[in-house]
Amino acid sequence: MRNIDEHNITAAVQARLDACPNPRLKEIVSALVQHLHDFVREVRLTEDEWMRGIEFLTATGRMCDDKRQEFILLSDTLGVSMLTVALNQSRPPGATEATVFGPFHVDDAPRVDAGADLAGGAPGETLFAEIEVVDPDGNAIAGAEVDVWQADEEGLYDVQRPELGDQRRARGVLVTDARGRTHFRSIVPTAYPVPTDGPVGKMLVATGRHPWRPAHVHFLVRAPGYRTLITHLFRDPDPYLDSDVVFGVRSSLIGRFEHHDRGPLADGPYTTLRHRFVLAPELPEGA
Repeated sequence: MRNIDEHNITAAVQARLDACPNPRLKEIVSALVQHLHDFVREVRLTEDEWMRGIEFLTATGRMCDDKRQEFILLSDTLGVSMLTVALNQSRPPGATEATVFGPFHVDDAPRVDAGADLAGGAPGETLFAEIEVVDPDGNAIAGAEVDVWQADEEGLYDVQRPELGDQRRARGVLVTDARGRTHFRSIVPTAYPVPTDGPVGKMLVATGRHPWRPAHVHFLVRAPGYRTLITHLFRDPDPYLDSDVVFGVRSSLIGRFEHHDRGPLADGPYTTLRHRFVLAPELPEGA
């Protein structure tokens, strides 16, 4: 097609997809073109603004490496990550809700025995957590893998601390026993800001938004025959529960964090956390 203009260019681009052998890919790219072109028309985007957008995306890519994923942070702060979770991770009544994955999970977290100290020297008040994993009928799920990770009291994950190198702390992978239970020691989570030294941080500042996440601990729970659960447990009270920068808070995910000035578990102050995760059965093939 010749003589392309602002009115016919969208159809022209979509027509180039007619030979796409993958129907789902064709659907996604065609819709992306449609909405992207409609956005440009709606705001009457200037060439200078488009170039600034390109520069922003380029800078976002340059901030990504094996320890930091700025594009996930961008997706999180624009609400896209939570939107995809909401669309794809609906659960039957009673099953634990999912929330955003976040950019700080690693695949080489240490596998530890029940009762282990996951903190590994990370600063923070002592936390003793007891976790139970069950099915929707309350039956114990033995052998479930419970992957835990969190920031320290200074709001930093181990991968954000170059002085640690490949040392892992405030994270670990446990397995439930015959009663579907496991327990561990760690640190009390605190609210923290997402990284603001990159393009996403500049976007937040430019749009008048704060960068804070409420205090939470990440969990990834999986077991054969059940849907993998990616979720958090949030601590209340927290000033950012109603304005989480990545929109991830769910009322059902407010954990039972209880502070103790003294008690049988430690000489000084500590906090306990008890939580039951309910896993949804795996979806039938093609569902």
